[in-house]
Amino acid sequence: MKKKVFLLLAIACLLRPGIISAQSDEAIFSIYLVRHSEKVIDPDNLKNPPLTECGMIRSENLASFLSAVDISRIYSTDFLRTVQTAEPTANKKGLNIEKYGPSDLESFAKKLLGARENVLVVGHSNTTPVLAGLLCGKEFGAMHESIYNRIYQVIIYENKTQLNIFHTELNCNK
Repeated sequence: MKKKVFLLLAIACLLRPGIISAQSDEAIFSIYLVRHSEKVIDPDNLKNPPLTECGMIRSENLASFLSAVDISRIYSTDFLRTVQTAEPTANKKGLNIEKYGPSDLESFAKKLLGARENVLVVGHSNTTPVLAGLLCGKEFGAMHESIYNRIYQVIIYENKTQLNIFHTELNCNK
């Protein structure tokens, strides 16, 4: 029952932009930001590890979560774990994954706001909340390395922003 209520609430939040935009000439759009899913901890491959099985399941769940959203673009850093996180959504939406550099988040935030379209951005523990803050005009620091269950939704309407943070559940053996 709890999962059904969460799912209905999530769908209502996801559909909310479409309801508002139908009532106004002003475009409304959402930018979804996630940290990559769980990665393999491998001392021989610390810089570019793949996702764990649990991480792959989380990435598939992200694609399901965003299935009702009209995503125009998907952005990922150029790391295997971020690309693997973005792939299920890109495959379901028929979109290519566009790469972005995490070193200049201010310019990337301006680009995202200027494009005025629904997008998914896959990043890292030290970039995802920071980028969400830049999009909202707030200052957020990095998230803890153990956190993988956040989906940030930044809704932009009439030059105002609203930040929603979804906490997803996933039970799997890591």
